[in-house]
Amino acid sequence: MGLEVAKSLTQLPNWKIHILDLHPTRGEQAASTLGATFHQTNVTDYTSLSSTFNTIFQTDRRIDFVFANAGIAEHANFYEDQAVDPPPEPKGMHAIVDINLKSVINTASLALHYMRKTPSCVDKSLVMTASCGGLYPSYYSPMYTATKHAVVGFMRSIAPLYYKTAGIRVNAICPGTVKTNLLTSDEWKNFPEEYFTPVEKIAKVVVMLVAGEDDGKGRGKAVEVCGWKHYYREQVDYCDEAMKAVMGATDIEVLDNATHDGVPNGK
Repeated sequence: MGLEVAKSLTQLPNWKIHILDLHPTRGEQAASTLGATFHQTNVTDYTSLSSTFNTIFQTDRRIDFVFANAGIAEHANFYEDQAVDPPPEPKGMHAIVDINLKSVINTASLALHYMRKTPSCVDKSLVMTASCGGLYPSYYSPMYTATKHAVVGFMRSIAPLYYKTAGIRVNAICPGTVKTNLLTSDEWKNFPEEYFTPVEKIAKVVVMLVAGEDDGKGRGKAVEVCGWKHYYREQVDYCDEAMKAVMGATDIEVLDNATHDGVPNGK
């Protein structure tokens, strides 16, 4: 999906594309094909990720768009019977959390830092890849589901402040099944063939968000993508007015309190 988005952006005028990947051969090949710049980067290593961001900013003196797209699937059986007491921790948990969630948080933090340094006249956008598993339960991949729900919640939480303090529009895409190398061919056979989402549609939605067609006014949108259709998914309704007031007390747009460094002091 990241490669398809990069391809689409190269069709737009005046875009300079930087591709980040852990695999040097595939990354260099993709970059050379697109006329982009490749940076070998481990998104789970903050030093590696932050160094890449700094290199890009020092070279171009601006960062307009960031696509936090790295992710892996869950392959271990979370429900497997264990033969020993105490049982081992769930297989694959750390890699899933590190790549699907921690790397998104770190990417978003670095995007804020360098986009604040980017001229204010630039239209700035951050798009995160969540999943339909960020909206619904995926029963045989509960850890994956947890990370993708977290990405949607994280996006909704940071979007207002990012927009208010730095003019950054933050959104998340929630694709259905897209035939990438996330799963094996045998694993993909578990899903209905007629309902796969074309990777071209994913790119169209991301480019649409980059162009500012989310109409979110800085509130952040979760865009579900299924087949050739996409849908804006709002947050769940508050259970009652009391809960609305409780959560509203954390909303930067309704707080009357003083702020420090752009963050409400909570007093």
